[in-house]
Amino acid sequence: ILGEHLRICPQGYTCCTSEMEENFANKSRSEFEAMMKEAGRSVQATLTAQHRSFDSYFQDLLNKSEKALYDAFPSMYGELYTQNVKVFKDLYSELRRYYRSSNINLEEALNEFWTRLLERLFKLLNPQYHITDEYLDCMVKHAEQHKPFGEVPRDLKVKATRAFIAARSYAQGFLVGSDVVKKVSQVSLSHECTRAIMKLMYCPHCRGMSSVKPCNNYCLNVVKGCLANQADLNTEWKYLMDSLIGVADRIDGPYNVDTVIGTIHMRIAEAISNLQENKDSITSKVFQGCGNPKISTKGSSSEDKKRRGKVTLEAKSSAQALEMLVLDAKGNLTALKTYWITLPSSLCSKKVMASSASDDKCWNGMTKGSYLPEVMGDGLANQINNPEVEVDITKPDMTIRQQIMQLKIMTNRLGNANIGNDVDFQDTSDDMSGSGSGDSCPDDVCGKRLSKSPSTRQPETHAIPKQSGHGVNGASSRSLPSASLLLLLSVAVIAAQHLWR
Repeated sequence: ILGEHLRICPQGYTCCTSEMEENFANKSRSEFEAMMKEAGRSVQATLTAQHRSFDSYFQDLLNKSEKALYDAFPSMYGELYTQNVKVFKDLYSELRRYYRSSNINLEEALNEFWTRLLERLFKLLNPQYHITDEYLDCMVKHAEQHKPFGEVPRDLKVKATRAFIAARSYAQGFLVGSDVVKKVSQVSLSHECTRAIMKLMYCPHCRGMSSVKPCNNYCLNVVKGCLANQADLNTEWKYLMDSLIGVADRIDGPYNVDTVIGTIHMRIAEAISNLQENKDSITSKVFQGCGNPKISTKGSSSEDKKRRGKVTLEAKSSAQALEMLVLDAKGNLTALKTYWITLPSSLCSKKVMASSASDDKCWNGMTKGSYLPEVMGDGLANQINNPEVEVDITKPDMTIRQQIMQLKIMTNRLGNANIGNDVDFQDTSDDMSGSGSGDSCPDDVCGKRLSKSPSTRQPETHAIPKQSGHGVNGASSRSLPSASLLLLLSVAVIAAQHLWR
C-alpha cells in the first residue's frame, strides 16, 4: 500500500499500517534500552567482582591478624592480655569501621588504642603502687617523650593509615564505577532517538526488506547520536580507571596491605615487649616527671616475671594472592577504559548486526544501497550535524552530568589516597555525593599526638579539582582550589539558584 500515513519510515510503498509502525517504534525502543542495560550489566559484573575479590582478601587479612593475636597473647602475656582483651577487640573493630567508610579518624583511633593500652599495662606492671586516673593523665602527657612502646606506634600509624586509606578508597572506587554504569544505563531514550532507532531497525521490514542489514556507518551515526551524553563520560571514566590502577600499584607496592595489615598483631606484641623490657627505666622517668605514687596495700605480683620473653609470632604471607588480585584488576580496568566511546561500535556489531562498512547492499535509512554521510565524532558537541538524529547539544542530560561529577569526586579521593592522604567519606552506601577531603599524615607529623579525647578537628573539604593531565598522575597531582575560589563557586551556585526561581 502507499505509505503516506507513515510518520517515521520512508513514505513509499509499504506493508506497514500506522499501528504497525507505532508497535515497531515501541519494540525498537524497548529492545535498544535492553541492549544498553545488558552491556552495562557486563561492566557492573566485572567491577563488582573485583570489589568482592579485594574486599574478601582484605577482610581475611584483618581477621587472620586478629585471630593470631587472640591465639598467641594469652600464653605470651597472661594477665597483661586477659585483663585488656576489650582494648584489642576495640582496635580491630575501629579498623573495620574505618575500612567500611565510617566517619572516624583513623589516626585518633590508633592514638586512643596506644593510650588505653599504656594506661592498663603501666598499672599491671606496677601493682605495688596505687595509680590514680590523674596520675595516668600525667603519664600519658609524657608518653611521647619516654616512648614506652618504642617506635612501633609511630611506625605503625604511618604505614597502617596509608594502607587503610588506599584499601578503602580502592574498594570504594569499584562500587562507584559500577553504580555510575547502572544509573547511566537506565537513562531513557529521547523521542528523536526513538524515531531514529525505529528507522534503523524496523523500517526495512515495512519496505519488505527484513533480511537486509543496516549499513554499519548508518548504525554508528544513529547510536552515537542517541548515546552522545553517555560518550561524554569518557574522560572522567578513564581518569577513574587510571586512578584505580595507580592505587592498585600502591597496595601491592609502597603501601603493601599484605605486609602492613597482616602483621598488626606482631607490631603490637613488639610494642608490649618494648614496654616490658624497659619497664624499670620508663617507670623511673615517669616518677621523675609525675612524682612517686603511693604504695598500694595489695602488694606486688609475679605475673610480669613469668611472662617475659622474646616474641615468636609469625605472619603467613599472602603476597602472591595480592599480586594476582592486582594483576587481574589492572587487566580488567585497562580493558574498560574506552567503554563509553566503543559502546556504539559494540552495539552495532553485536546487537544490531549491522552490515560491513563497505557493503553497498545494506539498509541506509531509505532503501537498499550505500551509506554516504560521514560518521560523527563522539560526545554531545560532535552531534550538531548528525544526519540521522536531531540532537540538542545545548541541553545535556542532567542524570549523566551528575554521574560525571561522581566520577570526578571518586577520582579526587583516589588521587588523595595515592599520595597517602586521608579522605573524608560521606555515607557512600546510598548516594555517592560529597567531595573528598585531605587529612594527611606525613612522616614528620604522625605519632606526635597521644590524645585520650576524640578528635574535634573538622575535616577539610575540597572542591573537585580541574581535570588536567591524563592517567593516575593527573588524578593525584591536581592542585586543590583555594578558599577564595570555593567562595566564588558558592556565590555562583546561589546566584544560579536565584535566577532559576
